[in-house]
Amino acid sequence: MGTPDFAVASLKLLVQEGWNVVAVVTAQDKPQGRGRKPKPSPVKAFATEHQLPVLQPPNLKSQEFLETLRGFRADLQVVVAFRMLPEVVWSMPKMGTFNLHASLLPDYRGAAPINWVLINGETKTGLTTFFLQQEIDTGNILFQEEEPIVPEDNAGTLHDRLMHKGAALVRKTVEAIAGGSVHPKAQDPSKAVHQAPKIHKETCEVDWKNPAVQLHNLIRGLSPYPAAWCWFGSRMCKLYRSQLVDQSKQGLQPGEFTTDYQTYLHVQTGEGVLAIMELQLAGKKRMEISDFLRGNTATLKEIGLP
Repeated sequence: MGTPDFAVASLKLLVQEGWNVVAVVTAQDKPQGRGRKPKPSPVKAFATEHQLPVLQPPNLKSQEFLETLRGFRADLQVVVAFRMLPEVVWSMPKMGTFNLHASLLPDYRGAAPINWVLINGETKTGLTTFFLQQEIDTGNILFQEEEPIVPEDNAGTLHDRLMHKGAALVRKTVEAIAGGSVHPKAQDPSKAVHQAPKIHKETCEVDWKNPAVQLHNLIRGLSPYPAAWCWFGSRMCKLYRSQLVDQSKQGLQPGEFTTDYQTYLHVQTGEGVLAIMELQLAGKKRMEISDFLRGNTATLKEIGLP
């Protein structure tokens, strides 16, 4: 059970290694693009390519879906990047249902752990497989694996590493459950320090009054998607990459910019200076800062530069 690319890696590995995947449950096709044509989820696309039965229930509690799912007589259900399941679904298989979560539970429970570990400036994260129970992300832990976070990481690079390592952890978990060699352990409530709620538009807005380090982590934690954003005059601007600058501009207020019009665009923050390295103005393509400085004189004037 899953929807995005993050889930495809696990499904692909299970199929490649010969596990009998009796069915795949994923989200309904969503209209995309100018023509609003329905597009299948990455999981459905993979499942269709490999002739796997696909279920796309609008309601996980509908009798039609439950009867169909029950008819597959699955021994075990695997969940990766899917919505919350009702008990009638996760309690169905005799071996249970387990989930892959992209953090070291119980820390960073929630929908967006990859984003939040970076936003909070963590230096390590990890993966957890656990049996589902009623409260979200609280079930007994099966396996965990740590993953270091390096300064160059953003949400995209960390996502991709955890996606592939997560697939290997899913395989390990399936093998252990099938072999009867798992020893689930309860989560330690004292380790539930941070939450990882869904990212909203207001979460992504940059406030230049905050320290440069905090803003740098916000930008990397939201890059490439959904991307931190700010106002450049009257235009919204997405920020994809930044760099801490070891200096402080005398007399500047938070949100004031300096530039040489060729290689750098610096902004004063509440504490320290941040260099904008890659951005995207509304209606334009994503670009390196040097390209932006060469072709956006009017916008530079809007943000107070001569």
